[in-house]
Amino acid sequence: MWNIARFAASNLSRSRRFSTAIPGPCIVHKRGADILHDPWFNKYWWNVDSISICGFQEQDTGFPLTERDRLGLRGLLPPRVISFEQQYARFMESYRSLEKNTRGQSDGFVSLAKWRILNRLHDRNETLYYRVLIDNIKNFAPIIYTPTVGLVCQNYSGLFRRPRGMYFSAKDKGEMMSMIYNWPAHEVDMIVLTDGSRILGLGDLGVQGIGIPIGKLDMYVAAAGINPQRILPVMLDIGTNNQKLLEDPLYLGLRQPRLEGEDYLSRKSWL
Repeated sequence: MWNIARFAASNLSRSRRFSTAIPGPCIVHKRGADILHDPWFNKYWWNVDSISICGFQEQDTGFPLTERDRLGLRGLLPPRVISFEQQYARFMESYRSLEKNTRGQSDGFVSLAKWRILNRLHDRNETLYYRVLIDNIKNFAPIIYTPTVGLVCQNYSGLFRRPRGMYFSAKDKGEMMSMIYNWPAHEVDMIVLTDGSRILGLGDLGVQGIGIPIGKLDMYVAAAGINPQRILPVMLDIGTNNQKLLEDPLYLGLRQPRLEGEDYLSRKSWL
């Protein structure tokens, strides 16, 4: 009886954590620098609560010599192979140094600095990023989501470095059904969508509200075990009534008043 109970509990744990993780090696169609610039590809396996997970990352210095030869990477990386554990320790040391060096600064300054260092890791190494979040979710949850994500959304156009998620705008009416095929993943388990109209009590932030879907999905990956390759943050940019954003030369969204009424609500007109 107890064996059955333990087996059931184990299955429940597995179903709740990375239930859709890729069960085996990934087929890579890229070579050389294209691999190094893509944070999705890797061969590392790591464990969370004794569950094997196939992650997706930019291995950079983690590629062994045999893979460097096979993938056209020899000469593009320093010769030493750095293990995943060493990369993890190196990042955590950098994070602790940041905390030390920003003592005495305002809370907003420190929070954005912490978000930046995590975002840079996310841009170059997916597996390491999510491993760091899972192991330190209590400390990092306020950085990747509330309250820091509010500051990120307010400053998103200036902080933007790399696109993440999909952006549909009012100018894409009639094209959205075909646009979705531009997304690189063939299967998606979870979508979080916003139109940027009401962001955490901060009001209309237009396209800069994309920080909410990104942060929320990262929380679902780290805390609920959703496969990070099968999530999709979505921004529906229908303009903004925030005059400050419309006058900002760095604003990345549509520079027009927000659509309202039937023009916005008619589903058929969007597709």
